[in-house]
Order: sequence, then structure tokens, then C-alpha cells
Amino acid sequence: MRVLSTAALAGPALLLGLLAGCQGNSSTTTTASSNAATAPSDTTITSPPDGITTADIGNHIKVLASDEFQGRKPFTAGEEKATTYLADEFKKLGLKPGPDGSYFQNVPLVEITGTPSSTMQVTGKGQPLTFNYKTDFMAFTEREVPSVALKNSELVFAGYGVVAPEYGWNDYAGLDVKGKTVVVLVNDPGNAGNDTTMFKGKAMTYYGRWMYKYEEAARQGAAGLLIVHDTKPAAYPWSVVQSSYSGAKLRPQTTDKGASKCAIEGWITLDATKKLFQAANLNYDQLYAAANKKGFKAQPMGLTLSVSVENKLRRRNSKNVVAVLPGAARANEYIIYSAHWDHLGIGPAINGDSIYNGAVDNASGCAALLSIAKAFTQLPQPPARSIVFLAVTGEEQGLLGSGYYAAHPLFPLNKTVADINMDALSSFGPMRDLTVVGLGQSDLDDYAREAAKEQDRYIQPDAQSEKGFYYRSDHFNFAKVGVPSLYASGAADSRAKGKEYITQQHNEFEEKHYHQPSDEYNPNWDLRGMEQDARLLFRVGQRLANETTFPNWKPGSEFRAIRGKSMGQKPKA
Repeated sequence: MRVLSTAALAGPALLLGLLAGCQGNSSTTTTASSNAATAPSDTTITSPPDGITTADIGNHIKVLASDEFQGRKPFTAGEEKATTYLADEFKKLGLKPGPDGSYFQNVPLVEITGTPSSTMQVTGKGQPLTFNYKTDFMAFTEREVPSVALKNSELVFAGYGVVAPEYGWNDYAGLDVKGKTVVVLVNDPGNAGNDTTMFKGKAMTYYGRWMYKYEEAARQGAAGLLIVHDTKPAAYPWSVVQSSYSGAKLRPQTTDKGASKCAIEGWITLDATKKLFQAANLNYDQLYAAANKKGFKAQPMGLTLSVSVENKLRRRNSKNVVAVLPGAARANEYIIYSAHWDHLGIGPAINGDSIYNGAVDNASGCAALLSIAKAFTQLPQPPARSIVFLAVTGEEQGLLGSGYYAAHPLFPLNKTVADINMDALSSFGPMRDLTVVGLGQSDLDDYAREAAKEQDRYIQPDAQSEKGFYYRSDHFNFAKVGVPSLYASGAADSRAKGKEYITQQHNEFEEKHYHQPSDEYNPNWDLRGMEQDARLLFRVGQRLANETTFPNWKPGSEFRAIRGKSMGQKPKA
């Protein structure tokens, strides 16, 4: 689960820090409201004899979120316990290992514990500025070296730091940033709300995500990149940046040991940014307005920056867990179910408890994964296509396990029909809604809608697409390589208690339990909603597994061309 906003959440999928990227939200929301008005209030949930039960789901959560598993952090004894448990459960179900004969896929990671210099120095037009670590800026590096430093690196303001040909947008046009440090705004140009036709309007695109901005700056040859933190477009406060970018962080091992990355990546507060612009004799508000219009030209600031980071490095393999139910007719075509097994491990004690158990986040998703696997093994006839069950590592560290799988797939991507992802399922009982994060992206919406109808549920988009939840869970790495991906769960409308109750419950979870030791298994949970969601996603996969066609991305999706290329389709002239 990715970082959350502290603002009120409209649904449980938001509870995670997942994703967004909806199209046609207004019409979809109207339909959802209409359906909600007539949705039955009955809380009785029919449980077909398919092997998916609240008892099984609860038992798996109870084990995976127990203190014995030490919070399931990669590189710890908790990882060994969690991955062994999952592999053993897959074996008990009679599922086959991956193509290399193993239930594990090694994921090479490096743990970088970075210690930035206590201050960041800026010199240039007049009096030098000193910014303080954590208070004013955060700095880190993905380079696998003992130390990195920027010394008198020229500063350039490059708007949003976006190069998006399909939107006719290039913040780096005519700009040479080699060896320089770029300052960019968070989110993307459509988010400001000045023009709803710009990008996807308020719904964040991938160009608005911090990971894209670091990637693009590196492609441009920049030595450093600082993202301006503004709470509203970032969707989380500065305290989240402080906690997320300090201490030991896991990164993918790369052949060049991170040399292709910017030497320094980081964030700077809005207040510090305004002081920076004032020192450069630039008007922040005017340049912000200019950056939200086409034709923006990057602005050299006439200042230089100096900062450094000292690193401690530790390299090891973590593990994805993989199991397969071979298809009966088209075994070389695959549907993937994914969930991340990792959480935060042992950390600072809160109320005397230092084990961050991660029961909702994401023992719940793993429990659903195992339950769906059981359901497939109990079918009278095996599905025509193969079903892959993938429990990935390092989601909490930046979607690392799914990213590694997408770059090193065990099964061909052009034969992978879809990914169905589960992350932080609701423990508040049966739901009326099915919230699809990224509704409008792919044909999988139609499969989800049909499965929801079977359960007398209505389908709706996430209500906060401007916060970019679509880009914050493991399905996104499958989307990036073109595989249609579904991330959906009951998130907003309790069948027994309505929407306000769910909003209250999710606010309470975020305030008191999200990424805290108190995210523990609770025997008083009503797990019928998890059972309901697991059965719905099972039905989606069952239908996909017995078809001969491949779902695609909707026209206008940024992933459609990638899928077309993967499937050998020639791009249209």
C-alpha cells in the first residue's frame, strides 16, 4: 500500500494509496448514484460452495499478521516466514511452481541507508541561503555508492518536469540540464483545474507521479531534481515526505548500480521554494501560473546548490512467490492474480508495540489470493487458460517486486491476458459498491460490472482521482508494460450501514491504524465483504480464463499503444 493523504477518504480502495486515472467519471458517477438508490439493503450474502469463506480468509490473515511474522519486512526473518507460508499453502492446493521449478522468483534489491548533509546551501544573487534537512528539504539517492554530492550545481525551474508528446507538452524543450539541478512542481498541469481539457483534467496522469519526474530528469541528464511539496496537489502532508524518505530504503539492484539516476533526488517545502524564488528575483506565483499553460519556457534561476548524501549499502535477494494452475486448453495464456506480502517490519514503538503487523495492509490481499486459488482448484473442470498466483515483495518500498516481475516476466507478457490485483480489502462487512480505481482505463471494467451485477452491486470510480491512486499499487507495473489490470474492491457503501459509516471507518483507520502497529488482526471484523470481493474477482478471472479473446485498454488510455506493440500490432499512421 502506498502513502495516503490524511484528508477524508471516500472509499477503502483509497485506504491504500493506490491509484487513479479515470475517464468519463461524471457519467459513471451518475450511473453509480442511480444504482445505489435501488441497491438492496439486505445484508445476507450467499456463499456458493466454491471454497471462498470468511473462515479461511480470517485464518490466513491471523497467521500472516501475527507477531511471529514480525511485520513481514523484506530482508528479515519475517520475509522467510511469510514467503514459506505462502509457498506451502500453494503446494497444499496442488498448484505447480513457476516455470523454473521453484515457487520463488528472486528479486535482487539493495538497501540504501542515506544520511544527507544537515543543510542544503544555495548561493547566487546576493545573500546565501541555508535550508535545513527534514524541516525544509529531503534528499536521497538511488546510486549504489558510498557517497554522492552536488557542489555548486546550477538551479533551473522546469515547470512540472513533464515530456508528454501525446498532450503536446515538453517542459524541457530547448533546455540543457546536464549537470544541473531541476526544480519542478508536484502533480501535472491538468490538476490545477484551469483547463479541464488539459491532460486528464483533475485526474492525475502518470506524469504527475514523483517517480516519473525523477525518471525524466535522469533521461534529460540532470544531476539533481527537487520536487516542490504542496499539500493539496501532492495529496499528503510534509510529514509523510519526511517519514517516507528517511532511513533505510530498498531499491532495485541495477547493472549500472544506479549510475543512470540523478545523483540527488529530493523534495523541498513550498515555503522554502518561495524563499528560493525570492532569492532568484523570481515571482513564484507568476511562474506557477505560467507553468500551467502550454508553451511554458523553463527558467534558469541564477543560483547554485550544494548538498551531499552518505550511504550504507546492503545487497540481498528478496522473493516473489509464484504458483500456477495450468490451463486445460490454452495453457500458454495466463491470468495473473497479484497481492503484496510485505509490510513494514519492526519499527518505533507506539503504545508499547513495535511490530507493524499489516493485517489489512496487506495480509488481507494475500488471504484473498489464497482463497481464490482454492476456488480455482475446486472447479469440476480446470479453466482453459492458466491461472498464476503472484505474491510480490517490496510494494511498501515502491512497488519493487511487481516492477521486477514486469521487467523479468516468468510468463510472456503478450500471452498474459490480465492482472487482477488485491491490496487492503475492507473489513467492514458486505458492500453495495464495487469501486474500480482507474475506471475507464480498460475492458476489464466490463467484466467487473458484470460480476458486480451478479452480487447486486453497482460499479463506481474512486472519488479522488486527482490524487493519483491508480499509480500506487502493484497492478500499475503490469499496466506500464501493457497488461490490462484491474484493481477493485467494495470501498464506499456498506450494505447494512451506508456510506457515512464507511467514510467514518476509513478515516479512523487512516488516523489510528494505517502503517501503525495497531493494524492487527481483529476477531470482531466482519469479513463477509472480503469474501464478497474475493468471489467477485474469482468470477472475473473465471470468465477471462474460458474465453479466447484478450481484453484491451480503452481508446485514450496511455497504456493502449504499449499493449498493441506487445501484441505485434502496427501503430496507426
